[in-house]
Amino acid sequence: MKDKGTAVIIGAGSGLSASLALSLADAGYDIVLGARDTGKLQDLSETTGARCVSLDGSNPDAVAALYADLPGPLRVAIYNPSARIRGDIAELDPETVRKAIEVTAFGSFLTGREAARLMLQNEGETKGTILFTGASAGVKGFAGSATFAMGKFAQRGLAQSMSRELHPKGIHVAWVNIDGGISNPDRAGRADDGSNAMLDPDAIAESYLHLIEQHRSAWSSEITLRPWVETF
Repeated sequence: MKDKGTAVIIGAGSGLSASLALSLADAGYDIVLGARDTGKLQDLSETTGARCVSLDGSNPDAVAALYADLPGPLRVAIYNPSARIRGDIAELDPETVRKAIEVTAFGSFLTGREAARLMLQNEGETKGTILFTGASAGVKGFAGSATFAMGKFAQRGLAQSMSRELHPKGIHVAWVNIDGGISNPDRAGRADDGSNAMLDPDAIAESYLHLIEQHRSAWSSEITLRPWVETF
């Protein structure tokens, strides 16, 4: 077991999740990665020593089982998954919308619930950090993107409520507004062309690590990260 304890990343894959896993492993955390498809995580697991768990982050039993079997005390929990369903409001399929909101919002609740339960048992003034990966859709709803806005507004509200409840108990909770596209050479159209017009996942990971290491006298509950060219 590494000296910092365990860091859990739900919704792991390439891009941001990989950068987070590498950064946290270098910082001294045991890494647990949760994803629907763990086959794509083999290289990352070998590099970071991470344990990979196949799960649906919106399934209560699966999430509870993951958090019940960790290699050490939980110190960091990060929830990344979200579902984007575009379309005119009059044409959206209700069941598809329901499933998307379950991924973005209900899954956030499940990780928040299980992480809080474990962290409250930790010793020390600062017992752990819970981070939710948000988006600008949690600040303003765009036309044709009602489903994503509902999920992200709910996630942001959850983070605000948890912050007010858990900060006084020693658990740092924050919502991170990722306002822009994240560069990822493994995804079509996401390769960085050198202009820094998209967010660099390693730079985002640095900000997450800063949140995790913040002194409790100056905790952030929300931050926004956007590339220099993004309008807002």
